[in-house]
Amino acid sequence: MTKHIIVVGGGYGGLRAIEFLYKYEDINITLIDKNPYHYLQTEAYGYIAGRFDMHDIAINLSSWCSGFKNRVDFIHEEVGFIDFEKHSISLNKSDIPYDYLILATGAETNFFSFIDGLKKHSYGVKNLQRAYSFRKEFEDLIYKKLLDTQSLCKDEINIVIGGAGLSGVEIAAEMAHVIQVHSKTIGDAAKDLKIYLIDASETILPGMGKYTITYTKKRLKKLDVKILTNSFITNLDEKYIYFKDGQKLNYSFMVFTGGIKASELNNTIENEKNSINQLIPDAELNIKNTKNVFALGDCIEIKDSNNNILPPTAQIAEKSAEYVAKTIRQRIDGKKSQAFKANTTGVFIALGGNYAIGEMFKYIKIKGYKAFLLKKAITYAYHFGLRLRINTGFKNRIKNQ
Repeated sequence: MTKHIIVVGGGYGGLRAIEFLYKYEDINITLIDKNPYHYLQTEAYGYIAGRFDMHDIAINLSSWCSGFKNRVDFIHEEVGFIDFEKHSISLNKSDIPYDYLILATGAETNFFSFIDGLKKHSYGVKNLQRAYSFRKEFEDLIYKKLLDTQSLCKDEINIVIGGAGLSGVEIAAEMAHVIQVHSKTIGDAAKDLKIYLIDASETILPGMGKYTITYTKKRLKKLDVKILTNSFITNLDEKYIYFKDGQKLNYSFMVFTGGIKASELNNTIENEKNSINQLIPDAELNIKNTKNVFALGDCIEIKDSNNNILPPTAQIAEKSAEYVAKTIRQRIDGKKSQAFKANTTGVFIALGGNYAIGEMFKYIKIKGYKAFLLKKAITYAYHFGLRLRINTGFKNRIKNQ
């Protein structure tokens, strides 16, 4: 008997789960997302700094789904309610039944409410529209510098990145690199553009290895990024960022990467959650004490074998998606499933231009151009797979016309 699987969320985890489940002929899949596109958030640093274009970071989900030969449907709607007893999803005008449900709704920027003015006066990168707005601000600033250096050279223009985790570091490095490149065209005016990287932690990249932190600091220093750690922001207004120690910083605009919270759909689900609204699943990533409802990626709290909470990365989202797809297959076949063994195999950090730092399997450490090439290869392979699926869908539509 054919099983119907609904996947809510077209992020890294949702798409990877579909790729794995599609190969089974007795499974039909419906993907539901409130956005019509898949957003490659890992490439946000390059898009914001103007290195990448929209087509490099966004993929149309309808086109992607059409590449599965009519076995994956896409619904562009926001899920209103999930009836776990009746096994159905409520949309705007219809209810859709499921045999298995995968929640892969991701997360959004957590503009902390205890920092007054943070949401009003800063941009996030979890949302494509806000990333676009920030990119436009940055490009306008470079453009104005190019046209009218005389009036703008009088004062420094400070661009602030709030949060020195992976995303914040990558954005700061890429923007600083772009400013250095533009110094060749806009001359000394580029020196007035300053990048500040601010975090309340004692160090940048908290939780990462000593090698990565040490050489990332050296790279950021070379790019003239101003690093402010142990810096607690209390509030923002249109002109200044105010700190707990009484200091203030004049700024032009700010991007905030200092925290996330789970998507709003989690608010409608009665299940154990953590402080940032992530669902806490069981060992096999089930929620609601069910065996047919799974959650994965950024919308859940995932711990490793040492009970350490793992960072919400695309890598973890994809690994959890592969596990869920395998477990669903085992459930359908009546086979025993195993607990999810979460781990990270490594991390690569883009640090402006053709430079990156990476650690793999705890022992392999690499930096510079070679690390950049490896990171680029990983990204290219992922993007190439998406493009192949879209091309297949395009050919199928032409054939059926």
